[in-house]
Amino acid sequence: MEKRIGTAIIYVQDRAAAPQLNEILSRHSEIIICRQGFPRNNYSIISVIFEGTTDQIGSLTGQLGRIVGIEVKSVLLKIKDNENEK
Repeated sequence: MEKRIGTAIIYVQDRAAAPQLNEILSRHSEIIICRQGFPRNNYSIISVIFEGTTDQIGSLTGQLGRIVGIEVKSVLLKIKDNENEK
């Protein structure tokens, strides 16, 4: 299955959701390339860059999207294999 590279922006409205968020991110650590967080007084923003199949990425973003107090938006790009594209 072909891989994709992408990013997700995670808006954490309710900090009580953070343990569940971190547990899901840890379960999907094999596809996470980079994670960066920006805490604020009453919310946080987390940016995650990942590389994996659409099934792996869908599993991660789908699970995150079901957490109450969290909003997720993601963008995916197809990784082109230069050898086979010629």
